[in-house]
Amino acid sequence: MANNPANYKNPPSSPSSVGDQLTEHHYNKAALIEVQKTQVFQPLADVKYIPKHSGKSIKQFLYLPLIDDRNVNDQGLDAAGASIADGNLYGSSNDIGSIVAKLPALSENGGRVNKVGYTRKVIEGAIQELGFFDEFSEDLLNFDTDAQLNMHLARERLRAANKITENVLAIDLIQGAGIVHYCGVATSDGTVTGEGGDISKIEYADLMRVSITLDDNHTPRQTKMLTGVNLTNTRTIPAARVIYIGSELQVQFEKMKDFHNEPAFKPVHEYAANAGGALAGEIGSVGYFRVVVVNDSEMPADLGKGAAVTANAGYRETGSKYDIFYALIVGEGSFSTIGFNNSKGTGKFVTHTQMAGSEAAFTRDNPYGKLGFSSIRWWYGTMILRPERIAVLKSVAEM
Repeated sequence: MANNPANYKNPPSSPSSVGDQLTEHHYNKAALIEVQKTQVFQPLADVKYIPKHSGKSIKQFLYLPLIDDRNVNDQGLDAAGASIADGNLYGSSNDIGSIVAKLPALSENGGRVNKVGYTRKVIEGAIQELGFFDEFSEDLLNFDTDAQLNMHLARERLRAANKITENVLAIDLIQGAGIVHYCGVATSDGTVTGEGGDISKIEYADLMRVSITLDDNHTPRQTKMLTGVNLTNTRTIPAARVIYIGSELQVQFEKMKDFHNEPAFKPVHEYAANAGGALAGEIGSVGYFRVVVVNDSEMPADLGKGAAVTANAGYRETGSKYDIFYALIVGEGSFSTIGFNNSKGTGKFVTHTQMAGSEAAFTRDNPYGKLGFSSIRWWYGTMILRPERIAVLKSVAEM
């Protein structure tokens, strides 16, 4: 029979002479190292550390570029000194006539002309505390055939908390994306279809259009990812952006053809040695993207939110409506989050285990002290910094 790994002084056999031994810290550390390897979206974030007494939100100033349509202000003076609506010169226009007409030219005497203004806004993300607990009996730990049951329970507890964080973060990124691209001729969720002349299926042209839009938004063509349990080091993926998909879209990516009807997909083993190694879940590359399949069902989908099914051509559906699947691109510096881990490695989570049979276990509700429990709680919050650097493509998926 197995000894209780956290209460050795009163087991059925092989008593310890040193009394109680609580090894939750060791268990949590080992489990944290393991779950860190499965984190997909958290390593992409600029992690924020909020000091105490700072409220339950993250706030930051976002200064808009001077020459940009988003810089709307009433401080402008044109080259003749007349007031103009916006002091952003020619804004985001690339039209030659507009640029030349609004150049900040100066006369010989200068004068009070060409005044510009600036705009900043406050972006904010709320944080929320999450947590759950489980109970166990003294007999479970004493008589179970797994001598390391307590360690395995601690591992599963952290895995579940990490999965919740990954799921919610993925949803926040999808909902916070500034670029939403519908594949095929779809223009809304309700028009995403798996039938007709132009199926809403992700193709090479869709990826190239989104890539160009990200380029126009000055999204870096590199990705920095936090590494290590302490999240203190970074790894740079050069000259490529990472696109995250669920396993439902993997077949479509591997079958994809480019504009010359040649295979667009390049398997990861063909280039990984020259690209700094493969990312966790990376299966290959298409165009300017490295493709990562998000396992463990951590890539959200909208099931049964597409168009009504009348003559399905072989695509996934739920409740007689097509399912919508996402391909997510997260540009560098696009969001911040309250990390599941912190810089000191202790974790932004708190665990507590009350062992059955310990003195503190004897309460009015537990008069025999036969029950114990373990709980975990942590803070979660996300702030979208640059939505124009986050893109989602909405597609149907083959069965």
